Amino acid sequence: MELEIKFQPPLREGVLIRRYKRFLADVRFSDGETVTALCPNTGSMKSCCEPGRTVLLSYHPERGRKYPYTWEMIRMERSWVGVNTALPNSLVERAVRYGMIPELISYTKVRREVRTGESSRLDFVLEGAPGLCYMEVKNVSLEERGEARFPDAVTERGRRHLNELMRLQREGHRAVMFFLVQRDDVSLFRPADDIDPAYGQALRNAAAAGVEVLAYRAQVSPQGLRWGELIPKDLSLPPSH
Repeated sequence: MELEIKFQPPLREGVLIRRYKRFLADVRFSDGETVTALCPNTGSMKSCCEPGRTVLLSYHPERGRKYPYTWEMIRMERSWVGVNTALPNSLVERAVRYGMIPELISYTKVRREVRTGESSRLDFVLEGAPGLCYMEVKNVSLEERGEARFPDAVTERGRRHLNELMRLQREGHRAVMFFLVQRDDVSLFRPADDIDPAYGQALRNAAAAGVEVLAYRAQVSPQGLRWGELIPKDLSLPPSH
């Protein structure tokens, strides 16, 4: 069985002029038209926002939208890279529901955006025979030396999510930190200690405390986002440490 989020209508191709103000990108189409597109990515987008690269935009002409185009992906040397951080949660949810993740096969009910404390919220809670499983999903677009890395910028919020997963694990629930890699040119997942060493250490602490760390690939193409396979992970400290 294949699982895919398809882009309808088809994406429109252009060339990236620049990304700015975090949420905006200027793109030039082949006919010379230049548009400002929404950039649905809060990270630095290191390694996947180089001006002059081919990009693909989706079109959403709904009334009231200031920017009808949304930046979906960029073409790097060896892979399309998905930059829309809103898509991974939808793909992961479908993968859980259709039994595409062997590690989570026992769960039959999925709830999104779950409040776990007064000021805490996680992406998912799964329910099934084993009990409750709390899960946070992170989009991964950074590639360095053939490895997928996270995060691409310092993320205090990411550390809070790990702390919350550890708390829930201590209370007897299953807890999963799930990384979805939106590119095909990587063979290993590793925390980006050179960018945010505190997050790397927090991830190792969480794993040592019993939080499960999973990294899966999404196959990105102009047609859509297709469910891929498990990627090996290495949570060890880099050699420089």
